[in-house]
Amino acid sequence: MKNIGYVTFFQSEYPTLLKEIYDPPWILYFKGNDRYLAAKHCLSVVGTRHPSTSAYDHMKQVLSPLASFPITIVSGMALGVDTISHELMIREKGYTIAVLAYGLDHLYPVGLRHLKEELEKSQLIVSEYPPYVKPKRWQFPERNRIISGLSAATLVVEAAYKSGSLITSECALQQGRDVFAFPGRISDSVAEGTNRLIQQGAKLILSSEDIIEEYLMRV
Repeated sequence: MKNIGYVTFFQSEYPTLLKEIYDPPWILYFKGNDRYLAAKHCLSVVGTRHPSTSAYDHMKQVLSPLASFPITIVSGMALGVDTISHELMIREKGYTIAVLAYGLDHLYPVGLRHLKEELEKSQLIVSEYPPYVKPKRWQFPERNRIISGLSAATLVVEAAYKSGSLITSECALQQGRDVFAFPGRISDSVAEGTNRLIQQGAKLILSSEDIIEEYLMRV
């Protein structure tokens, strides 16, 4: 048994915030804890596949305390920042959702097999693609609207000036959602994108409290 379920746009179990975007998927396939589909407070976390040496420490400092709150971390199960986000929530016994850019029968990259298995067992994986669909390049930017669409806000950890992570932040803005960003040194290429987001009005995040206060205001 593959234990793959699905929910359509017309069912009450379909994520509420995702229904509000202008191009929601008509169906979501999922594997894992389907109660996460009803998560009230979600924060999307995205960033480079090649984070700096300090990214993990900064993410641990800011994201780990969120596991004590009903805040579900949404990311894309890619290498780098996405992987760190999911692993931190698993380690801290928090909540996380992975949005795949391909069918649930597949995996990319193959080195993330253990993480995928853990997410399927204790968390939730979702995809708009039928389980048999293999990874294709164009599907990755397309799924970013789902990552941002599931959440009230998107946090960009590290992003170069022309990073794919900025596609997700653009989706968030188009959907009327908030954008948060970690600041970085102006000499770091992986901070150029996030620093410019802050310059353009993204909320600068220095601590978990900066995120928690935003979500408490929405209760």
